[in-house]
Amino acid sequence: MALDFRIDHRLGEARAGRLATPHGIVETPVFMPVGTLGSVKSVPQDVLEELGVSILLGNTYHLFLRPGIELVRSLGGLHRFMAWERSILTDSGGYQVFSLSGLRKVSEEGVTFRSHLDGSRCFLGPETAMEAQIALGADIIMAFDECTEHPAGRDRARASMELTLRWAERCRSYFEMHKDEAPWVSGGNADAATGAAPTARRTAEGARQGLFGIVQGGMYADLRRESAERTVQLGFDGYAIGGLSVGEPRSTTAEVVAATLPHLPRDRPRYLMGVGTPEELVYYAAQGVDMMDCVLPTRAARHGLLYTSQGRISIKNARYARDESALDPRCGCSVCRRYSRAYLRHLYASREMLAMTLNTIHNLAHYLDTMEAVRHSIKLGKWATFLSEYRSTLKSGHSPVP
Repeated sequence: MALDFRIDHRLGEARAGRLATPHGIVETPVFMPVGTLGSVKSVPQDVLEELGVSILLGNTYHLFLRPGIELVRSLGGLHRFMAWERSILTDSGGYQVFSLSGLRKVSEEGVTFRSHLDGSRCFLGPETAMEAQIALGADIIMAFDECTEHPAGRDRARASMELTLRWAERCRSYFEMHKDEAPWVSGGNADAATGAAPTARRTAEGARQGLFGIVQGGMYADLRRESAERTVQLGFDGYAIGGLSVGEPRSTTAEVVAATLPHLPRDRPRYLMGVGTPEELVYYAAQGVDMMDCVLPTRAARHGLLYTSQGRISIKNARYARDESALDPRCGCSVCRRYSRAYLRHLYASREMLAMTLNTIHNLAHYLDTMEAVRHSIKLGKWATFLSEYRSTLKSGHSPVP
């Protein structure tokens, strides 16, 4: 058994469903917090559970460098290592290698690069990325791709797309030969030796990892269409739209997504990588995207930028120094129930570590609540009502809402 994806409700292009992974049920459309190093920055796992996080991201590139894939595998896989019994998706590392720019060399075999930690020479390719992700044991793993830079000419975009397709075929071949080797499948007997409570006890019997293919093609609609069609022909458990949020205008992102979605199977999960703001989550859910992730809620929190039902707030602003009101009166998170804007501003101005934790908890709660409201409106057939209310309460935003 791989992934079981079912769409329960449709409203136009928007859909609400359930994605069953080896470690639980994920209701879609879903926002996935980014836990690059096996940790969502400044927030412990029990709080993530309380917030209702059903799936989060880990990153192959960073875990490959530190603490090392073999160490995580020997300790029972990423679920046990980070004490997280819910679902995990791992990025292949392609985007992170792309971001190294001058420290990498791309060839047909893969990417040779210098570690950003110590400058040591490393290599990731389709087979090694698959080997690493299988060893980490994420529920959903991603094919290794080349993320096309922006701007990129048509010839460059096509060459990158073709390389990604060749790598995708190699990823799929390797995965098919080794798909039963995840730690919670092949390493379950290790628990007796360690005495640890196995995360694997939460997995569905006979379950295995799911592999997603990634669509590339730069900002060219016809290349995106071709990439989507050829990736689908290879056959994956789900499909991701990659290579966006790399510096292009948001309007261009929207155009590329709109050009790609019609060519992805309607019965498989659709994952838009690296997006976005709360308004963008709403926008792309309306178009039929099922999964999204972004570092924005955690990164913005560390800089004092907080998302509320009425727009963004920069908590470092002096106007909040004596503001005794809740950060967001419409939010039911633990931060808004307990702390004032004045206190949150004081923590941030004082550079207290607690500021990062509280800010991040609130931002994640806002993102998760937004997605819950989206799912609820689709299920009830009240999408138009939801959008009308969403527009009326949102005072500031930089992304279009349908």
